Amino acid sequence: MNEKKGKWVEELPFVLWANRTTSKIATSQTPYSLVFGTEAMIPTKVEIPTTRYLLQSQEDNNRSLSQDLNTIDEVRDLVMIRTTSHQQRTTKAYNKNIRVRRFQVGDLVLRKTFQNTKDPSASKLAPKWEGSYLIDAEAGKGAYWLATLDGNILPKSWNVIHLKTYFT
Repeated sequence: MNEKKGKWVEELPFVLWANRTTSKIATSQTPYSLVFGTEAMIPTKVEIPTTRYLLQSQEDNNRSLSQDLNTIDEVRDLVMIRTTSHQQRTTKAYNKNIRVRRFQVGDLVLRKTFQNTKDPSASKLAPKWEGSYLIDAEAGKGAYWLATLDGNILPKSWNVIHLKTYFT
């Protein structure tokens, strides 16, 4: 590690090349191929010729490049579809454990205690929820105005993640 310390500028082009020529899961394509329309040839394959490289003539190479450029729009459309599908699968996996909680006006709820709402003399065994409060009105999507049982409205609205139903 010590011999490479401070030489990240020299290593950066190799890291970027590796990133640009590695196919991504969401697209199944390399960023290089999406930009230039053809796969990149690794520099070592040019310096140490492989059979594939030796058998390729200039005419075949030009024809292949031309065909790649003609089909790049279709490839990009397929990548767009695959990316959207990947995003939908990721969203579905993320949202599968989310439980939607809704309250009606008049419901009794408990409010989570925070550092600024907790009694300063309370120990670590102090209650994590305080209340009971009444739902006074809906402030927006997933937010509610709370009122004490005496009818005093609290000064700010509370998100549903900080509330839970109070069962009497």
